[in-house]
Amino acid sequence: MYRKILILLSGVLISASTFLSCASAAQRLAPPQYTIDLRFSDIAGLVDKSPTAAIQAIEVFKARYPALDESQRQNLEDLFKRASEKLLSQAREAVTAKEWNRARSLFRSLSVLGLSQEMPGISEADLLLSQAQDYLSQARNLEAFLSLVQAFQAGATIDADRAYPFYQRAVELKLRPLALFVYNLALKSDSRVSESEQRFLQGRDTTADMIRGVATVLVDRGIRIEKGRSYAYRVLGSAFFIDKSGLLITNYHVISSEVDPEYNGVSRMYIRMGDATSPRIPAKVIGWDPIMDLAVIKAEIVPDYVFSVIGTDVAQVGDKVYAIGSPAGLEKTVTSGIISALNRRLLQLGDAIQLDAAVNHGNSGGPVVNERGNLLGVVFAGISQFQGINFAVPVQRLVSALPALLSGGQVERPWLGLVLGEERDSVGVLYVAPNTPAFEQNIPVESKILRLNGKPVDAPLGMRISALQDQLLLCQSGELISLTTADGKERLITLVKRPQKPLSEAIKLDTKERLTAPLFGMLLSPGFGSSLSPQYQIKKIVRGSIADESGLSESDPLSIQGFTVDEKQGLAYMDISIKKRKMGYLEVMMRLYGYLEIPDTL
Repeated sequence: MYRKILILLSGVLISASTFLSCASAAQRLAPPQYTIDLRFSDIAGLVDKSPTAAIQAIEVFKARYPALDESQRQNLEDLFKRASEKLLSQAREAVTAKEWNRARSLFRSLSVLGLSQEMPGISEADLLLSQAQDYLSQARNLEAFLSLVQAFQAGATIDADRAYPFYQRAVELKLRPLALFVYNLALKSDSRVSESEQRFLQGRDTTADMIRGVATVLVDRGIRIEKGRSYAYRVLGSAFFIDKSGLLITNYHVISSEVDPEYNGVSRMYIRMGDATSPRIPAKVIGWDPIMDLAVIKAEIVPDYVFSVIGTDVAQVGDKVYAIGSPAGLEKTVTSGIISALNRRLLQLGDAIQLDAAVNHGNSGGPVVNERGNLLGVVFAGISQFQGINFAVPVQRLVSALPALLSGGQVERPWLGLVLGEERDSVGVLYVAPNTPAFEQNIPVESKILRLNGKPVDAPLGMRISALQDQLLLCQSGELISLTTADGKERLITLVKRPQKPLSEAIKLDTKERLTAPLFGMLLSPGFGSSLSPQYQIKKIVRGSIADESGLSESDPLSIQGFTVDEKQGLAYMDISIKKRKMGYLEVMMRLYGYLEIPDTL
């Protein structure tokens, strides 16, 4: 009898617990009506302010609560329709107002929704070509040329009559690579191209010509006191002209004190065209991009030579190159070398060129050119401990960044919130940062990305993450994109502004065991241990990561003994106690180091 009562009681308890778990699941699937009403009102408020954000909120709501009734689903459909109509209205208004960048962003969002046909006769290529023609009519030459190239890359039809005004302007400004680009595009058999122009196109800019377009950048930061003595505190760099109006390209780190809100002190910027006896010309910052380490500055001077950033060659390993700049303040210094390697993953976004031409303090921001006189990149770094290991931002990266830099202010980069890892056959998600669009859309760790905006991830191994970044960089924050993962789900996501240091933000919000993936390249799963002293097991090691290079293996058990972040040095340290399988599970203490600025983010 006693046993029977126990069985009955057990059955009641099991039934009760089952009921409670089902009830809690039902609550998750169908939230209380007041929650739904509140959420619907929030989404309705977003429709007019940011229709793309409203659309993402609708998608997230539907994914979280699939058990909505018919009237609730209809409400969501009505909100989705209102947001789409608002998006369409904004796109039409932007085209009418010739707000080209905004118009293209809105048009791309419409394309993601399959609504681009609601703007008949318009494509992104058409918008870019209209933008180029509009800028040319306003004598905004550099922006016009950049838009023309983008239009061509987007598939615009550019016939001789459309191309000729751009060709004329390029010849007038003596931008040989650009003029040749437009000529090859549509004017090879055009009778309007004169014999003298043909000779100009066949010519070549010499290094002596290009030297005249390079300046020394001096940033006076006042006085620095060390050990009781005062020193003049100056930052030296290089820059080169890209427009007759006095626009120059340099590195962000050269001019950062001019615009960094965290810098407290004196900062006055000048350029100098000759040696130390030459006059200093005041300069100002137009636009800056800390992530790509690029900046556009302006001085009131008409340069003798202007570099063409368009129509240049693509760098190849082994190419003979020259670096021009002001190492140690020695103006107009030219050093030579070769392209040592491509696709070095040193920047947060994109890749870099490695070269062995001598580069020293003061070369930063200077041009790298080839023997044909074409710009290949912008010097930004070197490794002082080694000779002949220096790096440049490829000119293609510069061209993609220039429209935003010329708009003025700090460049905003789009952000999904993912850290990626490249695998043999795909790109996988290693980490999803908290409070990001990817986090809101519940993209799972270890999922595989198949398509971005419908375009497959089909770049060669080693270049897939870079290709995804390139595609995302064509978008703007606030824009709607689609992301398809291997589970077959296509998620609509609204991009946000990328933080300058994404991992620094994530560290403030996330747990240290989750942060091992982006910082050290290892995914952990819970192991044995108490809540006070949790144990973990390595679930996955990313090839080439810090964990991999440290000899750690999958299935190794470990515990985290300490975790420290040094923001100033840009490093994170983690002390672990680990039983390494490769050492017969001998327990050892290790310290892992990871950089806060990592390149494989999206």
